Amino acid sequence: MHALRATALFFSCFTATAAAAQVQVTIDAGQPKQVIDHFGASDAWTCQFAGQWPDAQRNEMADLLFSMDTSATGQPKGIALSLWRFNLGAGSAEQGDASGIHDEWHRTESFLQKDGSYDWSKQAGQLWFLQAAKARKVPQFLAFINSPNVQFTANGKAGADKGQCNILPSQYEASAKNIATSLAGVQRKLGITFHYFSPVNEPQWDWSDPKQEGCPYTNAQIFGVTKAVSKALLAQKLPARILLTECAKMNYLYALDDKPDKGKQVQAFFGKSSPYYTGGLPNVLHTIASHSYFTTSPYATATDVRNHVAAAVAEVPGLTFWQSEYCILGDNDGEINGQHRDLGMHAALYMARVIHYDLAIANAASWQWWLAISNGDYKDGLVYIDKSKTGGEVHSSKMMWVLGNYSRFIRPGSHRIAATLADSSLAKDLMVSAYLQGKELVTVVVNDNADPVTLSLHYKHLQPGHLRSYTTADGKELEPAAVADDKQITIPARAVVTLTGRAL
Repeated sequence: MHALRATALFFSCFTATAAAAQVQVTIDAGQPKQVIDHFGASDAWTCQFAGQWPDAQRNEMADLLFSMDTSATGQPKGIALSLWRFNLGAGSAEQGDASGIHDEWHRTESFLQKDGSYDWSKQAGQLWFLQAAKARKVPQFLAFINSPNVQFTANGKAGADKGQCNILPSQYEASAKNIATSLAGVQRKLGITFHYFSPVNEPQWDWSDPKQEGCPYTNAQIFGVTKAVSKALLAQKLPARILLTECAKMNYLYALDDKPDKGKQVQAFFGKSSPYYTGGLPNVLHTIASHSYFTTSPYATATDVRNHVAAAVAEVPGLTFWQSEYCILGDNDGEINGQHRDLGMHAALYMARVIHYDLAIANAASWQWWLAISNGDYKDGLVYIDKSKTGGEVHSSKMMWVLGNYSRFIRPGSHRIAATLADSSLAKDLMVSAYLQGKELVTVVVNDNADPVTLSLHYKHLQPGHLRSYTTADGKELEPAAVADDKQITIPARAVVTLTGRAL
């Protein structure tokens, strides 16, 4: 078993150096932005087996993901996610090879049995992680499905045929009742209440590839499914609010693009003149969600798309935006390739860029990663493990710790405030965002330059005091240190630094 490496703590202060370029940053509490709801990740698919590993190993994973504790020297033990996503299974695991999904790690169990009874011993590994998250005080939980249960799909499987929606309207009500019964059953078994439920996932894709569970939907079909789920949750007096629409990429929030019956989803579901307006459903969250795939590079595309998202969401009074799934896929215009694990800073800094774009440009109120735990040779995990059902090695990644630069310190209810570089031409490789919660100020700096940078910090409508820094870089994982000068701080090269302190 890989133990979390203890990092030597140097409580020397950040000070300006002659070698570091100076950049002026203004942090203005008089310009409030969005309220942050949470940072999260998903239990799919690995937790079904990792949750049944020996106690020492699975507790190590849970501590890395959920813990707010520190060591005696102040070193954080984990990244303190504030949202945990639970994949409610569709039943492909019970079908085995007949499911058509080649990798058994990508199949999921179902509580619902063929005879209509429920077996609450199913999804045992995932239920263990739910309990571990609750024990470590994760405050919010979301359940999601990638496909309706196989008992209600048109082809009896958890993957679609030729891009056709795999559930008929005649099965909407039965499928929704099963969802509500499953959420209620987990609540009774574990005492965990789901705050949110997500009924569709990336509805723009065909989901005919036998790699995982999935189901495509048009906007009209999403509306039908949503009405049925809303009714079923209310009938069982469940407080879960419905999250729409986890669209496949951000463009579909504001544009039709190549999916005319699956695009412009902000207006489709939250425009009052739309035939699919969900505002009359009392338990639909007044939030629209998208994934960040295929929109993160090059820089001009990433910023342009997110400016469009922010503008589209702002047109609907009170609507908020969540970025609800991301990992590094594809070749990203040559900037980074999603193939092969990278436990170091190259992938972590790219991830930090995306988090910054989504929070500071698209105004995301939530930011969620895909696989909390991965066994693959991809840049898709926070924690990495061996592909074994019984135990193996556990490895943290710098991607996990960089997410912790945000998730551990920017807690639910924090308010993003303005943070502006005097020289905007530097924003591609130097990113600064700031957050207030009560009298606590959190500033996150991403320095993707090959050299250190000294920030000259100017404050409006607040005065910070007693700052501390937490640095993730080569050889450092949220390494704490005192800060000598609240107004001039040097950020190491290729590092993500979180500054915390009182806002007097």
